[in-house]
Amino acid sequence: MNPEGMTSLPQFPEGFLFGAATAAFQIEGGWNEDGKGPSTWDTFMHRPRYAQHQRAAEVAVDTYHDFQTDLGLMVELGLNAYRFSLSWSRILPEGRGTTNSRGLEYYSGLVDALLERGITPFITIYHWDMPQALADLCGGFIGRDAAIYYADYAEVVVRHLGDRVKHWITLNEPWEHAMFGHFLGEHAPGKRSPWAYFRVAHHELLGHGLAVERIRSLAPDAQVGITLSQFPVYPMQDTARNRAAARFADLFVNRFYLDALYRGVYPDDLWRRLWPFKPPIRSGDMDIIARPTNFLGVNYYSPMFAYHDWRIPFFQAWIERQTPPGPAYIEDELLGPGPYPSGLHELAIRYRDEYGNPPVYITENGTKADEQVKRDAAGRIMEVHDPYRQRYLELYLDQLARAIGDGADIRGYFVWSLMDLNEWTSGYTYPMGLIHVDHASQERAIKDSGYWYRDLIRSQAR
Repeated sequence: MNPEGMTSLPQFPEGFLFGAATAAFQIEGGWNEDGKGPSTWDTFMHRPRYAQHQRAAEVAVDTYHDFQTDLGLMVELGLNAYRFSLSWSRILPEGRGTTNSRGLEYYSGLVDALLERGITPFITIYHWDMPQALADLCGGFIGRDAAIYYADYAEVVVRHLGDRVKHWITLNEPWEHAMFGHFLGEHAPGKRSPWAYFRVAHHELLGHGLAVERIRSLAPDAQVGITLSQFPVYPMQDTARNRAAARFADLFVNRFYLDALYRGVYPDDLWRRLWPFKPPIRSGDMDIIARPTNFLGVNYYSPMFAYHDWRIPFFQAWIERQTPPGPAYIEDELLGPGPYPSGLHELAIRYRDEYGNPPVYITENGTKADEQVKRDAAGRIMEVHDPYRQRYLELYLDQLARAIGDGADIRGYFVWSLMDLNEWTSGYTYPMGLIHVDHASQERAIKDSGYWYRDLIRSQAR
């Protein structure tokens, strides 16, 4: 049966990858077992203010002790790809030096199990969780040496897994890591400095470029890319000053990274206003950052809205995700304000028209949603109804198919997330999975949205 309001399920090109995504800190648990060292996120989430989320930080959904259950559910969903990240401190407890054989064995076993089931592994090498010992040594990505240590780490994992893994994502969302971890202090490591923000952003991109070189030398047939968070940016109100604020915000959150990766420059208009915060950039850095890659990973959820604010030094603009009142950015009655599926098409056309139409994978897209869990007399989960999430996926994937029809080179789509997991500082309070998890018992159950995704995959003409 087709979903209400849609005449047919969208069709995607042959070879298109339908996957789901997770990250190590958010799913693995086993935070201090088998030689793993503490990461910056382990340290951050053990602060007293996050005591209510201690189980989420330490246990998560416990895939370190059992990934086979979830692999069986991936097969039931029909996924042909799985994006997951590696824990740097599980592989290199100090961030450098001696490797932890048990950590490498864990990931090697996971890769083998995925391949046995016909599921393509997409590995994110770094998803925000630097080993605490290394952060103490070099200041994290605030220090330039972190880029070199990161490239060394990338070399270690590709040497061990590159014979089987062919798709590598160097970094996840450098904007978020720099902004929330080093400017606003809301994520690990909890720094608050505009100077730190730009240093971290530059050194992360430098580490990306250095890692691309290492991966190419070890695995010439590898597909290598980076994942960026991306946001269409609109003026909060249609005034000249707000339009200018939106343009500047777009430079800050989007084009700073895209221009560096695809043009080998940072936007001049950005530095003209924010010149006091410009990080040290050495000769050759931009050439390293712009090393050719095989794909761009894009995480898209919703747009941003900008308005002029003269009180903010240098920037003179503010951005937020709160949708302005009125119907302009409400595309569906059920979804209401917030989600904006057309933004996915808009971004894809930008890459097509302005950045050479690189191959793109949507590496994250999904939503929190109210859910109704039905259980049997013994308390076992029978059904999980989540119509809001199902509608969300319908509309975003419809826009994705539209973008492909308009010539955007999009190769795959990964739902965030595979299962209800530890959502960083929100712990278990922000369920986004296709699979419901009872975190007390670790019982799993596929939600209605997961079955809809399964049916979409089955519907593809082959």
